[in-house]
Amino acid sequence: MPNFANDPSRKSWLEIKKDSDFPIQNIPFGVFITKEDVITIGTRIGDYAIDMGALQQLGYFEGIELTDDMFMQDTLNDFISDGRKTWRLVRNRLSDIFLDTNPKLRDNESHKNIVIFNISDVEMLLPVQIGDYTDFYSSKEHATNVGKMFRDPENALLPNWLHIPVGYHGRSSTIVPSGIPVHRPYGQTLPNGETQPVFGPSRLVDFELETAFITTDANIMGEPVSVENAEECIFGMVLFNDWSARDIQKWEYVPLGPFLAKNFASSISPWIVTLDALLPFKCESPVQDPEPLPYLRQTGKHAYDINLQVAIQPENAEETIVSNSNFKYMYWTMSQQLAHHTINGCRVNSGDMMGSGTISGPTPDSFGSMLELSWGGQKPLKMNDGSERKFINDNDTVIIRGYCQNDQVRIGFGEVSSKLLPAIEMKF
Repeated sequence: MPNFANDPSRKSWLEIKKDSDFPIQNIPFGVFITKEDVITIGTRIGDYAIDMGALQQLGYFEGIELTDDMFMQDTLNDFISDGRKTWRLVRNRLSDIFLDTNPKLRDNESHKNIVIFNISDVEMLLPVQIGDYTDFYSSKEHATNVGKMFRDPENALLPNWLHIPVGYHGRSSTIVPSGIPVHRPYGQTLPNGETQPVFGPSRLVDFELETAFITTDANIMGEPVSVENAEECIFGMVLFNDWSARDIQKWEYVPLGPFLAKNFASSISPWIVTLDALLPFKCESPVQDPEPLPYLRQTGKHAYDINLQVAIQPENAEETIVSNSNFKYMYWTMSQQLAHHTINGCRVNSGDMMGSGTISGPTPDSFGSMLELSWGGQKPLKMNDGSERKFINDNDTVIIRGYCQNDQVRIGFGEVSSKLLPAIEMKF
């Protein structure tokens, strides 16, 4: 099926800034609430939020097989369940509706007043009901850095790491959209030199620079998804900050891995950018040595060239950029992650989310966490306001941005921005 929405020559009758993450070639999907307290599924072009529920009611999706209330829901799950053919038909139709030469909506003021909102006048919501969430650990640079700090520097990677996309099942209940603040968590920690744990707020709260992908109904129980077909089951991607409490993590992660150190909060960007929109930015993955087992082997381009940036903004101060990285550094691809996730017959449903794992590049300024950037707190980072950070302070805001760009078009994700609030006062 044609994917003409990606045509870099297409222009919109809506005003779009040159450096916008959301040109007419993007057309992401999300859920927002209007000033009239109407919740709707929508898309974004430039600085405008588009009410797709209103478009459907006005007949703009005529000829596409959709349930009558497809875009008048509070999640994208049903739309995602319809599969890639429907996603592409709808995205192509939206591209046509807002094409500069199409007068149907452009010249209908009454319809435009119903359909189009300034992005500052809507509140973005969680785009999907996330049934299950899995987080992977797929950056070789990140895994190596952590191994050097916590284990044997000469054998930083555990024996299985080069053979499987390592992951763990997380909690979907505390995944929140950009703009929702999170509180410093409580937990047990083991202070240096002590033999007994203590309880209290985490002192070493960290961000993790990640992306995540959202799946459709990929399989039935007992039926794996092949690495060749995995991308057909991926609706799109978001930016992802997987907040972490490093001192809690250090005490609890042996023998069963992440638990309270990870499940207190994770933040995502509100617009899901489709894999269709990202097709022009596919690129080669890092060489995998040793060669994976047959069910994980891939040929061709399966990575994506996505520029990523992290900034920390202290309260009442300007932000400081602390990391510039790229999704293309990831050792294991999304297709390999999904194929491995289902090789045992695990069922994957519409709206499930898979985190990439911390994305670190090969240089210190491309590391994807404060754990690495400050090397466990040994090398504090200087902020623009003169203060220093080993980890994240109360009332700091962490901002993650991401975009792809070539000489024809820029496709971006916007940002995921979230503030760390002090721990809630508790008495025990």
